[in-house]
Amino acid sequence: MTRQTPGVTDVAPAEAASGLLRPAGPPPAVGLVAPRDGEAVRELENLGAASLWVGGHVASPNPTPEAMVWLARLVEQTERVVVGTATLLLPLFPPALVAKQIADLDRAAGGRVALGIGVGGEYESDFEACGVPIEERGSRTNEAMELLRAFWTGEPVSHHGRHWNFDSLRIHPSPQQPGGPPIVVTGRQPVAMRRAARLGDGWMPYLYSPERYARSVATIRDEAASVGRDLDTFTWCAYVFVCMDDDDDVARTNAVQALGGTYRNDFSEMIERVAAVGTPEQVTSRLSAFVDAGVEHFVLCPLGPNAAESARRLVREIAPELVRPERRRG
Repeated sequence: MTRQTPGVTDVAPAEAASGLLRPAGPPPAVGLVAPRDGEAVRELENLGAASLWVGGHVASPNPTPEAMVWLARLVEQTERVVVGTATLLLPLFPPALVAKQIADLDRAAGGRVALGIGVGGEYESDFEACGVPIEERGSRTNEAMELLRAFWTGEPVSHHGRHWNFDSLRIHPSPQQPGGPPIVVTGRQPVAMRRAARLGDGWMPYLYSPERYARSVATIRDEAASVGRDLDTFTWCAYVFVCMDDDDDVARTNAVQALGGTYRNDFSEMIERVAAVGTPEQVTSRLSAFVDAGVEHFVLCPLGPNAAESARRLVREIAPELVRPERRRG
């Protein structure tokens, strides 16, 4: 059998690969950016983290792992928890290679892999290193998302698009999850929202306030409705930086320093808008506002010198307090 992939404008609405990321009970699911130490990873899994996530760049100014290599390590370090990328910069890589790697990892993990993808662009050096024109990152991402799902059928695929052309190319064996892992779109801008609404299985913005998150939910729902897509199986995620300390001034200072070093920007005037910062009570309140805005699955990134302890407290103490708004009112 040969599958001919359609153009982006003709693609059928994506179907969620599974309920992998959807919360099993009333509270939202609380996942974390994975620590690099294997023992710490296993501790968070045993404490009940819903998911663990990895990201990285190829040639950014900050030294980071590469996302797919780190994901492979994480698969071997865990037994039960959902593992995913937050974020894989999809346009940097041939989609056939990504499809093969993710299929193999999903089988090795027993069907626990989620794929968070983004277009990148904050570091032009990533694109220079991979020989990819940075101005093509959006169109490459859209085309690659179609191809991932086609390849994950395990059937021969014929495709003639803007960036890739081949006939009867087969990537197999398929992932363990029928249809492949869920593809969660990350980003911040309206074009990323449109991509999520039309092609994604979930939405995961970062550096958002709860108010901006609520607006993005409305935008994605409107876009999906305009193309006749049902979002009942879509998962609403959020990547939130967290800096927690019993002294809220200390937490704020640590957060500004950490994010400023990562993004080469001054966050002192905006830190409260783009992160959950302060005492455990303040962090709980801020994350609860995200739940009110529609978040179903958190990916929390602890910051500061006590990040490891914060990660443990987020799972043990904060997660049980983040009930859905209808339950909180009761």
